[in-house]
Amino acid sequence: MSTTVTDTHGAHDAHDDHHDHKPTGIKRWLFTTNHKDIGSMYLWFSFAMFLVGGSMALMIRAELFQPGMQIIDPHFFNQMTTMHGVIMVFGAVMPAFVGLANWMIPMMIGAPDMALPRMNNWSFWILPFAFLIMLSSFFMPGGAPAFGWTFYAPLSTTYSTDSTALFVFSMHIMGMSSIMGAINVIVTIMNMRAPGMNYMKMPLFVWTWFITAFLLIAVMPVLAGVVTMVLTDKYFGTSFFDAAGGGDPVLFQHLFWFFGHPEVYIMILPSFGIVSAIIPAFARKPLFGYASMVYATAAIAGLSFLVWAHHMFTTGMPTFASLFFMYMTMLIAVPTGVKVFNWVSTMWRGSMTFETPMLFSLAFVILFTIGGFSGIMLAITPVDYQYHDTYFVVAHFHYVLVTGAVFSIMAAAYYWLPKWSGVMYDDFLSKLHFWCSLVSVNILFFPMHFVGLAGMPRRIPDYAMQFADINQIVSIGGFLFGFSQLIFLAVALKCAFKKGEPAPAKPWEGAEGLEWTVPSPAPYHTFDVPPKV
Repeated sequence: MSTTVTDTHGAHDAHDDHHDHKPTGIKRWLFTTNHKDIGSMYLWFSFAMFLVGGSMALMIRAELFQPGMQIIDPHFFNQMTTMHGVIMVFGAVMPAFVGLANWMIPMMIGAPDMALPRMNNWSFWILPFAFLIMLSSFFMPGGAPAFGWTFYAPLSTTYSTDSTALFVFSMHIMGMSSIMGAINVIVTIMNMRAPGMNYMKMPLFVWTWFITAFLLIAVMPVLAGVVTMVLTDKYFGTSFFDAAGGGDPVLFQHLFWFFGHPEVYIMILPSFGIVSAIIPAFARKPLFGYASMVYATAAIAGLSFLVWAHHMFTTGMPTFASLFFMYMTMLIAVPTGVKVFNWVSTMWRGSMTFETPMLFSLAFVILFTIGGFSGIMLAITPVDYQYHDTYFVVAHFHYVLVTGAVFSIMAAAYYWLPKWSGVMYDDFLSKLHFWCSLVSVNILFFPMHFVGLAGMPRRIPDYAMQFADINQIVSIGGFLFGFSQLIFLAVALKCAFKKGEPAPAKPWEGAEGLEWTVPSPAPYHTFDVPPKV
């Protein structure tokens, strides 16, 4: 899918100049309505949260380095697992994708900005406060939430600490931010495409975000509802999830996972869009099966509403329900497989080169597929009794979320950094970051499959002696992976301070799309006059 662009800028340069003044100092960032500024703030915020959530993971891995209780007490261990999950999902992965959407969608569709720029500012600026509220719970009596990021009742109602109210409030704020961001994406894509850009000409990153935004609007209110029910159960005497008052704790799981499963697709669909941009660029071939990729994305989004109870096979559901969710979960592997085959077919006989974005994308395709295979294993109801709540599940979702979502975010950052900063990133450091991450992430997560199959439970600060050797290896992998991310910080800071070769408008010869028709670094205002596609 190639787009030809007629440049209409020349004639308008004369009166374009006076738009380019940007406010300076702190006011620029507090009051900005510019999609590039807001995108940058989302990306930096998400990286900061990535380091915070990562340091919590390292505390978990330090405790699990050997059996017995070493460093932290069990209650604090549970605070770490809970807050690590919440911060990585809602603070690192999702804001990173929203940042990429803000930066790239207007440039990809030839729009001057997002459709609702003031709301855009607000949806970012409420996020730091949400996480400030969340993190301040560590300093309350009883500490931070310790009931797992899935906050199952009755752990989050009857047995939780007083800080649960802060958790609920910050979840509400994050949900508001997500809904506003999603509305903005939909309105922008539907109303602001350049003349000639019909839906089936949009880059796949735009398509995947378009579909993701509908998922967000559909499920965020469900999350708001379920956290509110937790709030009223705990503080106002309701018993939605308390059998003694006529409620049902399993109802919580149904409501939570009806949000939670579409949510995990929200965290992977934009990855599919990123990889569908990068692989054709470095294979120097158009994406194979563009239309089937669009339909596969839509099929995944639709099916994501019909699989939630595969998280609940051990709750004693009726057999028919278990069978239904087993088959639906296996069915969702089909459109996902279509995507993997399309990426492989795009590379088939291409003129491939292996720049850093391509390395992360290739690792994504292979390792995400490993996560997909363990997902199909988990979908099989009878054997899930063996896997459920073990480290096998932890291995599965970290393959799809770390080597999946996070690797694709890294790939996107390297791919678009020259466009954002105007300088080429440090090639040696970026390759070092890739290889350190690739090796360490597999030392960290692959052995978890084995201890999980051998019966090691999740979320427990101590373990039986026979798991000691593998946990030691896993912990070493964890510390290597965590510190490897500081290399990425160094690369990003070098670009932010413009240390590097000046980047051309199109640094990757195979890249397609409108974002490569504007100079690098991208001017503060792009496409004041819409391009013709």
